[in-house]
Amino acid sequence: MDFAGLLTDATREMFAPTTAAFALAAIGLNFHFGLTGLLNMGHAGFMLLGMYGYAITVREGGSMWLGILVAMVLAMLFGLLLGWPTLKLRGDYLAIVTIAAAEFVRFLGRSSVMKNITGGSTGIRGSDYKAPFEALSPFPDKQITIGLWTLHGSSSTSWWLVVVSWSMVAIFAWLFWMLARSPWGRVLKGVREDEDAVRSLGKNVYAYKMQALVIGGVIGALGGILWSFGNAVSPDSMGRPTTFWIWTLLLLGGAATVFGPILGSVLFWTALVLVKGLAAMFIPETLMTATQREPFALILVGVALMLLVIFRPQGILGNRRELAING
Repeated sequence: MDFAGLLTDATREMFAPTTAAFALAAIGLNFHFGLTGLLNMGHAGFMLLGMYGYAITVREGGSMWLGILVAMVLAMLFGLLLGWPTLKLRGDYLAIVTIAAAEFVRFLGRSSVMKNITGGSTGIRGSDYKAPFEALSPFPDKQITIGLWTLHGSSSTSWWLVVVSWSMVAIFAWLFWMLARSPWGRVLKGVREDEDAVRSLGKNVYAYKMQALVIGGVIGALGGILWSFGNAVSPDSMGRPTTFWIWTLLLLGGAATVFGPILGSVLFWTALVLVKGLAAMFIPETLMTATQREPFALILVGVALMLLVIFRPQGILGNRRELAING
């Protein structure tokens, strides 16, 4: 039993680029749900659009910055398209539309009709779009050991990607903190609590909700780009479970808080590694195969979330007087 190796893997997951990418996506969802009370159940669609926008632009000869711009514009248009018919209605309609739209994006991306553009079900290889980002790395092009952890200097899941990912998380956490304290953020909180009261004060509730939906969607698209730098663009990696994970880590850390999405992402991914590692140590292969450990770990995390909803509905860092899962 290699407990030292398991602890090394778990601590590495705490600062892994995947953890940062999901923390960034959860910050975007925090604009939707935490500040505004919007039930976006298709956040993975924003991430996937960001991944496609960036990867296709770079693969076709565009610069990295143009790719980021294209990804942000696609997320803005997607948010406008979703919000236009639904934001004047009850929140349930937005939830239905967003989950359907995210699935539509995924199925469109993996369809054979779009194979020449999106790569179909196999997606887009990392070698087609990662080079401009990796070329900016100040780290040596080799394996580098810092403390207990060894990562490559520039390729795929690298120290360079770790630095960039967490820098972006810090920037957008600061942005959330600033905007949440601003008059604009206070209006959004008012919309979340009682939009009729805000409307009676002469505020354009529809416009505020649309702004929050677009901003959160753009941040989600940037999270998708970060995730694709450590992996590849695969439509099936951004299905319904991904949206569920983002909701899980947001509610775990505490919605409407600055550090809730970050803490939730760190705890979620670290817990998954620990549960899978402990299952591999203590449960014989005859009772549970390696492929069965992934859903087993998710079941345990799901049970933990249910207990959290029951005993601390506002999440670890949340304020119960301001926001709770059950309203």
